[in-house]
Amino acid sequence: MDFRKIALEKDSHDDLKNFKSKFLNNLNEIYLDGNSLGKLPLKSIENLNEVINKQWGQNLIRSWNDTWLKMSEKINLKMSKLINSDNDEVLVGESTSVNLYKILYSLLKSNQFKKNLVTDNLNFPSDIYIIEGLKEYTEKNEITIIDYESNLSCDINILKKTIQENPGIYCLSLVTYKSSFLYPIKELNEFAERNKSIIVWDCSHAIGVIDIDVKASKTKAAIGCTYKFLNGGPGSPSFLYVSKDLLNHMQNPIKGWFGHSKPFNFENKYKPADNINKFNAGTPSVLSLIPVNTGLDIVLEAGIKNIRNKSIELGEYLIKIINNELYKFDVKIASPIESSSRGSHITIQHKEAWRICKLLVKGGQKRKKIIPDFRPENNIRLGFSPLYVSFIDLYETIQTIKDILENKEYLKIDESKSEVT
Repeated sequence: MDFRKIALEKDSHDDLKNFKSKFLNNLNEIYLDGNSLGKLPLKSIENLNEVINKQWGQNLIRSWNDTWLKMSEKINLKMSKLINSDNDEVLVGESTSVNLYKILYSLLKSNQFKKNLVTDNLNFPSDIYIIEGLKEYTEKNEITIIDYESNLSCDINILKKTIQENPGIYCLSLVTYKSSFLYPIKELNEFAERNKSIIVWDCSHAIGVIDIDVKASKTKAAIGCTYKFLNGGPGSPSFLYVSKDLLNHMQNPIKGWFGHSKPFNFENKYKPADNINKFNAGTPSVLSLIPVNTGLDIVLEAGIKNIRNKSIELGEYLIKIINNELYKFDVKIASPIESSSRGSHITIQHKEAWRICKLLVKGGQKRKKIIPDFRPENNIRLGFSPLYVSFIDLYETIQTIKDILENKEYLKIDESKSEVT
């Protein structure tokens, strides 16, 4: 099978191929880490220069009334469009961890669910840290972490059994960070509701690449970062979603200025807003929000369904070429094979994964730099953002890995693990 020919043909018929030109690209590099940090949109550079030089530099504080307050509202509306929520159910601001804390704490205090906090061993560690920090507010002063034995895939039957036997407040990553396992969100939301439970979804590895429809999936609460597939920039603020029927029972544990019903009345007594704005806290981070706005524009222009369709095609192509080219080198695919159970990265395993990663990133005179990332133990994550990753990128990546393994180039590389990948 001529995988190069297939890649070139698929790229020629790619409806999203022109979107790559919207990003800052290095022609000598293949970037497969958009599942960790997305690329820089060129429009973000232009928009940031406008804000810094004119809105901040010249207009100064007048820009709050002229532009910045309205901009926050516009970004919220764009995010609500992306996830198909009502306009007043979404906020963009503050970090994923802070927003997760707000929602979980508020649910524990709402008396709408049993005060059990449950997650699983596939969740991102920082989510587990937040959950651990809230255990004093639970019924038994403890949290539950479901152990599926595997740290790569969820056993849905075990998860459902746990929900039945231990109803309460669950927090799960819609797409898991290690293996890209994609949970059946609607099925689990409905099951949780039947068992007097709620699932708060961390959509960090899903937003911008998975078609998240909160209404169709009956999602009640979600959070997620904007710096991966939304290309909002390093540390860009996350989004928070709470459905209207749940919102009335919840209060923000952080009584901040912008969560007040009338922040510019400067009243000493705190009165929370009676809508989603109650989950605001501090002043909007204008410079961080600018690239998020650009990233949302690009994703909405491309269309989330188109993005998801290309992601599935890229994944299917990548699995085929891995199985064909790398099987004899003891490379294993650690991600779901079925596209319906997989996000937009594929994890491969090899005992020399760390040193292979270092060689890929290093590149060479006749070899492009290839940027994936490494996760313990022995996992290489190959992330493919459909907006700027092509089929030929994946072909060249697998051929490079094949060359490294055939020639045992990894033996020349130090095993020390001190770098961020």
